[in-house]
Amino acid sequence: MPTARRPDPSGVTQRQLTALAIVASCVAFVVIGALQALYGPAIPQLRKDFGVSPGVAGLSLSGHFAAAVVGVLVYHVLCARLGHRVLLGASYLLMALGAVLFAVAPNWPLALAGTFVIGLGFGGVDYGLNQLFASAFGRRSTAMLNVLNGHFGVGAIAGPALVGWLGAEQYPAIFVGVAVVCVLILFTLGGVAARDPEPVTETASGTGARVAPIIAAFIGIYVLHVAIETGVGGWEPTHLETVGYGAAAAATATSAYWAAMTIGRFVVVPLCLRFSAPAILTVCCMGMAGFLLLATLPSVAPYAYFGVGLAIAPIFPTCLPWLNRAVPSVAAAGAYVMAASMIGGVAFPPLLGVVIDSLAVKALPLVLLALAGVCLLLSLWLRKNAPDPDGLPTSSPGPAGAASPSEVQA
Repeated sequence: MPTARRPDPSGVTQRQLTALAIVASCVAFVVIGALQALYGPAIPQLRKDFGVSPGVAGLSLSGHFAAAVVGVLVYHVLCARLGHRVLLGASYLLMALGAVLFAVAPNWPLALAGTFVIGLGFGGVDYGLNQLFASAFGRRSTAMLNVLNGHFGVGAIAGPALVGWLGAEQYPAIFVGVAVVCVLILFTLGGVAARDPEPVTETASGTGARVAPIIAAFIGIYVLHVAIETGVGGWEPTHLETVGYGAAAAATATSAYWAAMTIGRFVVVPLCLRFSAPAILTVCCMGMAGFLLLATLPSVAPYAYFGVGLAIAPIFPTCLPWLNRAVPSVAAAGAYVMAASMIGGVAFPPLLGVVIDSLAVKALPLVLLALAGVCLLLSLWLRKNAPDPDGLPTSSPGPAGAASPSEVQA
């Protein structure tokens, strides 16, 4: 397991993550992936325990995401003063505290407060680890971010499976187990650098005057691809049943779509060592558009949605290191795009529902195809206006695409 190091402006290599901290970070992403996915399967039991309506029970997920946005922004504001080690520790403690509160809450308001506390920690862990991995591995950062976010998908699959295995009535025990894992991860924080190296503030040649449009284009891609992701995940079963598939087949196809979101991030890892982030993003946007077009054909729609999942998967982790390199003088850029993607994940599903209600469920692939087309145009604009030469490996990489010793040392 490599140890992440980053050269500072003076040329001194500084260690940011030890091997143990890297493993613990992947475990943390399994945890937050499971947490996000646990609320849905727990809703029937929440309604029974607290006597609330489905809509009120659904506030647990809304509270979680709203707090996660706050967690991202607070982490960013405090990071320069406190550093990643302190803020990650606080975020893990918040998740542990919120999980215990949610598990033992005697009434609905306290349970809802628990989801808000979980969300604060969730946002901090999500933002903090993504930022660390985006900067800690040099040219391997894109590959390592895909590995990290792939573990989020593992958790998102494992969480509901655990509820199905143990039973929804055991959700308090599951959340207590999550709290225990969060506390154990605290003991690995000694492997996280207390402070970041001083940032390099020079912008790439020719990009200084276009910083705002570049950030806006990245935000557009993040918001729209999350809209497509949640749109397919939420409406695929309904669309497939509308075009003639049974409920069981539609549910299986939707599960396969979410699995593709995880598979795609692991599959793209070796490609990240061979191809630039702009090239990968462009291909992913073309893939989204192409598979959504195929989804208009009922005979291949389930397989097309699986392809959409594969195409979407690498976008989030691939763009973040590129964004940091494109606008290194804007430390808040990562916070902007991550907060925007979370807000988009909450805001777009109801908006998409309104659009589909006014058209027809069969129009779902075409509506999402329009969003994918905008993503493709933005990716082509970024490829021209925010090139990423530093993201490419050397022209003749070794068998494993090895980076220089100053970037990753064993």
